[in-house]
Amino acid sequence: MSEGAGAAPGITITANAQATMLAAAHRAHPREACGLLLGEANHIALAQECTNVAPDPLHHFEIDPVALIAAHRAARAGAPQVLGYFHSHPNGLTRPSATDSAQAAGDRRTWAIVAQGKVTIWRDTPSVFQALSYRVTDG
Repeated sequence: MSEGAGAAPGITITANAQATMLAAAHRAHPREACGLLLGEANHIALAQECTNVAPDPLHHFEIDPVALIAAHRAARAGAPQVLGYFHSHPNGLTRPSATDSAQAAGDRRTWAIVAQGKVTIWRDTPSVFQALSYRVTDG
């Protein structure tokens, strides 16, 4: 079991998806990296790095809408579903920030936050981010 001891029942994530998020955060530092979490149900099969188009990428993230729309179109054609989003916190905060909470839609999507060389996973519920435990798998 990875991050989130005592957290709500979790999900699985491929080692490749986890590595993609960690590498994206490393490359983007000191800016925030961001991207999409793709898969089915409670299994994140892929993390797709996207361009951060936020006006201030040192402190915020905004996923390139072209990439987001393309991922939703691909999912309708049979590709993995858009389960949620990932972004990094170069400031080291391993939980959702006040900005994350203010911008969250409450749509129950999965959010991954990369900070301090690790990944934490959260569910965006209507009232609060809920910590999720996760297990890393080979595929």
